[in-house]
Amino acid sequence: MYEVRFHGRGGQGAVTAANILAIAAVKQGYYAQSFPYFGVERRGAPVQAFTRIDERRIDLRMNVYNPDAVVVLDPSLMEVVDVTQGLKEGGIVIINTSKKPEQFNLGNFKVATVDATKIAIDHKLGSLAAPIVNTAILGAYAKAVGNVKIEYVVEAIRENAPAKKEENALAAKDAYENTILGW
Repeated sequence: MYEVRFHGRGGQGAVTAANILAIAAVKQGYYAQSFPYFGVERRGAPVQAFTRIDERRIDLRMNVYNPDAVVVLDPSLMEVVDVTQGLKEGGIVIINTSKKPEQFNLGNFKVATVDATKIAIDHKLGSLAAPIVNTAILGAYAKAVGNVKIEYVVEAIRENAPAKKEENALAAKDAYENTILGW
């Protein structure tokens, strides 16, 4: 079973990203589940969401404590939350940032970066002050992890994005092409 934990802030679309990733995985032939974990439910507050992907039916019903990959929609969270907590050895951390992977000292974890904020702004997703980066970060996930192919991610976005379906699909494709792998 492959487990993913998303870290974002309320309003960035972490929960929607986890849902769309699960839908894309099912389209590809996997079993999947996704669900959120909320603390204080307000815009800007830290939010976690989870996705599980497997070749067999998933009966597990609990948070993801030892993910294979962590997706960080807001890099400022890394200053207040240990996003690598419980991450399996050799796990992947995907970060929305303009920095290069080698600028992060995350031990033995693989780091991939993409400027999902710029991509979201370029595609007019959200506003300049609060860009919605979730679909762009899914393109980065497809590139960095590779277990769910970009074509299934794009199809799931086109069918499930709450608004601007084509712009969101293009953002995912752009992010896929512009993700920098640090390994």
